[in-house]
Amino acid sequence: MEEIIHGYRDDAGLRGSFNRLAKATFGIDFEDWYQNGFWDGRFDPYSLVVDGEVVANVAVDYTDFRVDGQVMPLLQLGTVMTRPDCRKRGYIRRIMEEIDRDFAGRGIYLFANDSVAKFYPKFGFLPGQEYLYSREVENHGPGELEQVPMDTPQAWERLLDTMARNVFFGRCDLVNGRGLVMFYVSKFMQRDVYWHRESGTYVIAEHKGDSAQIHQVFSSTVTDLTTVLGFLGEKTKRVALGFVPREGDGFTAEPLVEEDTHFFVRGQAAELFHREKLRVPLLARA
Repeated sequence: MEEIIHGYRDDAGLRGSFNRLAKATFGIDFEDWYQNGFWDGRFDPYSLVVDGEVVANVAVDYTDFRVDGQVMPLLQLGTVMTRPDCRKRGYIRRIMEEIDRDFAGRGIYLFANDSVAKFYPKFGFLPGQEYLYSREVENHGPGELEQVPMDTPQAWERLLDTMARNVFFGRCDLVNGRGLVMFYVSKFMQRDVYWHRESGTYVIAEHKGDSAQIHQVFSSTVTDLTTVLGFLGEKTKRVALGFVPREGDGFTAEPLVEEDTHFFVRGQAAELFHREKLRVPLLARA
C-alpha cells in the first residue's frame, strides 16, 4: 500500500526508515538530533510510504524570520529524496501536490541543485536572489574568542540559554529556530562555536587562512556587529556573513552565487528578498 504520511517523528519504525533513506541519500542520520531533543514539530517530513517503508520524502520546515522587526512566517522545503529503485514514479510530484493542498497561499522557499532546477517552477516557484555581505577588517592585538566544543549537553544548554536571551539582531533573522541551529552545531559544526567570555557572546564561525565566515552571533549583551568583529583579533583580515547585518558597517552586498545551488521562492518573499538584498541565514537552511 502506498500512502503519504507526516507528523510521525515519534514513530520509531517510520523514523528509522526515514533515517535510513536520508543516510543512504545524503550521508545524514537524524536520529541523534531526535534523541537529543532537537527534532521538534517545526520539522515535518512528508513521506511517501510503501508497505511501511519511506521511499520518497519532502520535508516541511516551519521557519519564521524577523525582517526589520516584523515577523514573517515562511515554509522551507528540504530533504528531498527518493529511493533509487523507486525513482521516475512521480512520487515527489505527489508529495508536492499534497503539500500544496495543505499550505495553499503560504510563502515557501527551497534550495535545489542543478539536476532539479527545472522541476520546481512547475509548482509556481520563481528563482530568488540572495545577497552576500563581506568586508575587510583591521583589528589589533590577539583574538578574544575561545573555542567551545559543542559535544556535550552542558555546552548545548549554555548556548541555548544565550539564544533565549539574545539581543543581537540582523535584518533578516531566524526566530524560533532552536531545532535548526542545533542541527548544525550539535552535529557538523561542533568545532565552529566560539565564546567571548567577558560579554557572554557566542560566535558561530568557520576560519580559512585570514578569512572568517561568521554564520551567526548570539549575545545577551552585545548589539552591534562592530564590537563582534573586534573579538576576532588581528589574524582575521576579511569577514563574510551568513546573515544580513542590521546596519551597513562597511559591508558590501553582492549577489550570492553558489555552485550547484538554486534558491527558489514562492509568494510575497521573492520580491522582498531581491528588493531589500536579503538572504536566508545559513543556519536556517534545512
